[in-house]
Amino acid sequence: MSLPGKEIHCGYDEFGVIRVLDDGNKRYLSFGDVDEQSCWLKSEPHIPQHEYVRTMLLVLLFCEPKRCITLGLGAGSLTSCLHHHLPSLKQEVVELRAGVIDAAYKYFQLPRSKRLVLHHLDAQDFLQSVESKKADIIFSDIYGADGLDEQQLQPDFIHECYYRLKPGGWLVLNCWRDHQSEATLAMLGELFSDIRSCATQSGNWVIFAGTSINKQSAKQLKAQARELSQQLGFSFSPSLSKLKSHLQT
Repeated sequence: MSLPGKEIHCGYDEFGVIRVLDDGNKRYLSFGDVDEQSCWLKSEPHIPQHEYVRTMLLVLLFCEPKRCITLGLGAGSLTSCLHHHLPSLKQEVVELRAGVIDAAYKYFQLPRSKRLVLHHLDAQDFLQSVESKKADIIFSDIYGADGLDEQQLQPDFIHECYYRLKPGGWLVLNCWRDHQSEATLAMLGELFSDIRSCATQSGNWVIFAGTSINKQSAKQLKAQARELSQQLGFSFSPSLSKLKSHLQT
C-alpha cells in the first residue's frame, strides 16, 4: 500500500531514496515506496504522531535530562518535541544522511538553535571519535529502508553508549518486535542496572536501560505520567500500561 499524499520532495544518495509527501494535514518522510519513517502533523508540529516516538519519551519519567544525544534524526519529531517542551535541554543529534538533515530543516521545521548541535556522521563513528559531554539520555533510533540498523544491538555499540552516559543516565533503543530476545536483555544487563521494555501496537520494541535503578512505585509513575501528558500534549497511559520491568535479581 502506497503512502498518502503528494510527493513534494524526492532525493537520492548512496543509501537510497529520500521522499517527503504531503496530504494537506500531515507530512511524511519515507525511504521507499511504502516505508513511513516519520509523520508530522502541521497543526501540532511539536507533538510526535508515531506511537513508538511517544513510547521512547517514557524515559522522561525516569530522569530530568539536561543533555541528551539522539542517534538517527528522521524528520526530527523526537528532537523537535524535546526542544520545544524542555527549554533548558541541550541536544546533540547524529545523522548519517545529509539529505535527511536537509529535509528535516526544509520540510519538518527542525529548529536551528544553540541548544541543538547536529553531526553529519555515522553513529558508530560519532561514538568512537567525537568528544562531547556525557548525556543524561541517549536515544538510538537508527533505521533505513530495510529496517533496523543492526549495529545498535551490537555489544560494542552498547558499550560506547554506556560510557557516554552520566551516572543515573538512560539508553533508549527503538527496535522491532522481531528483535525481542533474552540474549539482548542479558547483554544489556551486563552493564545496566534497570532494564524495561514496551512492545507497541505498531510492532516496535522499545528498550529502556538505566545505569541505576529507578525506585519510583507504579503509583508514582502513573501520577508523573499524567503531569508529563499535560506538558507534552499527548497521553502516556497507553505506553506506560505496557511497560515491563526486567530487573536483574
